[in-house]
Parts: sequence; structure tokens; C-alpha cells
Amino acid sequence: MTECKARRTPSENDENMIQEHELRAWLRLSRLELSPRAAVALIERFGGPEAVFEASEVELESVEHLTDKGRAKVFGPVPAAIERDLRLMEDKAITLIPITSGDYPAGLKQIFDPPPVLYVGGRIIEPDKLAVAIVGSRKATVYGRSVAERVSRDLAARGLTVVSGGARGIDTAAHKGALEVGGRTIAFLGSGIDVAYPAENKNLFDAIARSGAVVSEFPLGSTPEPWRFPSRNRLISGLSLSVLVCQCPSKSGALITASYALEQGKDVYAVPGNVDDERNSGCHQLIKDGARLVESAQDILDELGIDKKSECIDRPTVPMESLNEQEQKIVSQLSLEPMPMDEIIAASGLSASMVAGTMTVLEMKGVIRRVPGNAYVRVL
Repeated sequence: MTECKARRTPSENDENMIQEHELRAWLRLSRLELSPRAAVALIERFGGPEAVFEASEVELESVEHLTDKGRAKVFGPVPAAIERDLRLMEDKAITLIPITSGDYPAGLKQIFDPPPVLYVGGRIIEPDKLAVAIVGSRKATVYGRSVAERVSRDLAARGLTVVSGGARGIDTAAHKGALEVGGRTIAFLGSGIDVAYPAENKNLFDAIARSGAVVSEFPLGSTPEPWRFPSRNRLISGLSLSVLVCQCPSKSGALITASYALEQGKDVYAVPGNVDDERNSGCHQLIKDGARLVESAQDILDELGIDKKSECIDRPTVPMESLNEQEQKIVSQLSLEPMPMDEIIAASGLSASMVAGTMTVLEMKGVIRRVPGNAYVRVL
């Protein structure tokens, strides 16, 4: 009999091991895609997935949250996809953690509707209890992405786990910031764990799995349908101590995550931005509603009571005093907001040729970065 495990180290007990017949039952229950409350109610009523599928119709009628449609699914045939699931889990080193396992994150057990199972690439470990979520707009500005990456980098350098949703924009920047300093980061997907969405983040997800975890509550092969993303947002906030919204418009999935955080009794932070840019309006409204204004990771560390003198992973920087006069003059004009080359030339008072040559040197030093539109931003 094949043995499959939720997660196991040599010091752990065998109670966390899942036999193949039980794993098949969990996969079958997962593939029903019942509401999380209905699925968990079934487990609480019958003790495990195998007993669920052995229950009578009369017994199922007594289960709260289970609809007539849900009962019909329980009596349906065993999905053929389970055999594919088993092969894929072995090939891709995907772990299934059921809610009955000791490895199931305690923070998620405490939310209103925890998922019955989690599919995990990588590992969720004890230190992940000290986690902060960073979320925001998919259509983020250079400013938004830069702040998200910097804050994530500094939090991860202090040993915190950075949680986000693996989406374009702010999410991607948050994950990359943590990885940059060798920190831990966790991505909750709005698709099956084997479905990379967005596709361009496949390599990023692989890196996250090596340094943290990629997690989904949805069956393998699940496509990234719109309804899945608001649902997964409750897990992003649920696993985290607090949520930072880095940049978002007034209608954004990031605000859904913030709402879940408030319902779960978590603190919500927000980064201010340009008031003329709609992409910052959601954060400004959060601040008006009482969210803590955050300018740096230290604001969050202070709220969490983490000493600013605690050990931090160093990263190379180029001090301003090491730059020559022309370089300093140009760098002083730049910020996280993109500045076109012609404006840099005008503001610096230097010749176009001198500015062009100096910009090349500054890029090589890693002090500035070119962005689309022949514009530049300062690197923090």
C-alpha cells in the first residue's frame, strides 16, 4: 500500500501520514467542490471522507449547509480524474493537507469557512505563523511595485513570511522582494496548484515553492475562473497576522482581502500614493476608514512589536556620498515615480549627452532603473 503524507520530518509522528485509500477519499471530496462550510460539516459529522461516502441519504439530510445538489454530488460516481491527481501529486511533489491533519495551519482553522483540504507545493512551517500579507492592484504603477518589493524585502529580512496571491503587479513584487533576500513567501492561487496563472509567473511559483509554499484549496487542474479569486483572498488574510494594501483603486480584489482581514480581527495597513491617480484611491479610503498609514516596513514591525535593532539581512547599497557631482544631481531629481528623460535633462541643468552617459553609469551601479516610455526611477 502506497503511503502519502501531508508533511513529515523525521521527528514527527506517523499520525500525520495518509494512507492511499484515505487520500483517494479526500481527493474525491475535494473534487465535489462543495462549499467549504458544507464539506467541513460533513467531516465534523462523519469523522473523515471515507465515512462521508458510506453515509446514507437520511444521514446526509441531517448535515447543516449541505444542499440537495450537494447530496447528489456525494452519491455521484468516483471521478476518473483522481488517478490523474495521484500521478500528478507524485510527479510534482504536491502535498495534500486535510483539515484533520496536525500540519493544517492553525490560522486557517480559525477562519469562518476553512477549506477542507489544501494542496501545497513546498512546505508550510511553524515560523509561517509570523506572516504579513501584501496585496494590491494587478495594474500597479512603478511606484506601487517598488514600495511593495521594498517592504516585502525588509519584512522577509527580519524573518517574517510574506503572503500574497501570485497575481501580476503588487503580488508579484511582494513575492520577489521576499525571495531577493532569501526569505519565505507563500502564494495562494485562484486556480489549481498545477495551473500557473498568470502563465508568465510559472518560474516565480517554482521559486516560491523552493523557498516557501504555493497553496490552493481548489482541485488539481482547476482553471482560474473569476469567482475563485475572492474566495482565495480569505486564506491570504487568514494565514497572516495583518494585511498591507500597497496600491489599489476603489474597486479591487485587494479591498476584499482587507475586508476579510477586518472580519478575522486582523490589522489592515495601507500605503498612500499620488492623489491624482485612481490606482491609489482604494488605499486612501482605507486610511480614511482607520487603516494604519505605512511608509516602510518599520511601521509594520513597530505594530508587531519587533525591535528595529533585531538582526536584518544586509543588502548591497550605493551611498550618495560615493557618487560624483553629476550623478548626485541626477539622482536627487528621481523618485519612485517614473520621470521621462527630457524632464531629467531639464531639471538637472546638464547637457543631454552628459545626462545620457551618466544615466548609463547609474544603471550599471544599480542606483536607477529604466522603465517603459524612456523614463527612469530611483532604486531603493
